[in-house]
Amino acid sequence: MPRIEVAVLAKAPVPGLAKTRLIPAIGAHAAAVLQVRLTERTIETAIAADLGSVTLWCAPDCTHALFRNLQAQHGIALKPQPDGDLGARMLAAMQDGPTLVIGTDCPAFMPAHLQNAAHSLAEHDVVLMPAVDGGYVLIGTNASQPGLFKCVEWGTNGVAAQTRARARAVGLRLHQLPLLWDIDTEEDLARMEHEFPNLRL
Repeated sequence: MPRIEVAVLAKAPVPGLAKTRLIPAIGAHAAAVLQVRLTERTIETAIAADLGSVTLWCAPDCTHALFRNLQAQHGIALKPQPDGDLGARMLAAMQDGPTLVIGTDCPAFMPAHLQNAAHSLAEHDVVLMPAVDGGYVLIGTNASQPGLFKCVEWGTNGVAAQTRARARAVGLRLHQLPLLWDIDTEEDLARMEHEFPNLRL
């Protein structure tokens, strides 16, 4: 199988910046700690999948100690996320050939999920792994596809459906993988602590 880059989009674990939806429930400091643990787990999973290079796309920049430590520990590349909406930031990560783009909010990711997604790109233009909340936890393309991210209402429960519609509109062959869950709510956090006690706060 050809080598495929894995691009991980991550926010710096700064209190008040990371995991803001959970701050009312657990506080800004705990939310930042959670971001550290999720980012570390995601990078480890991406490397274990052994698909190709792993790049950590950092926001607001690459200077946070977590990002530097992960680079030193694993030899990954660091790049700053550009300005713009989520579509613009994902598109920037997809400029150099076959790429899987993931975030850090899905502790359920296993290396096999990434490997299955990579295999799907052998016969499709786009691979999508939707999330339970209507978004998605992974998207992959064989080449840059600017039209894929137009007219998508980011942050809503229609993101996955709108992305599928965009793929059809621009004539792309899309393969959808089974649902996974990510962490946005207190219920998601409770599930994480039950299924992945090593991530427990």
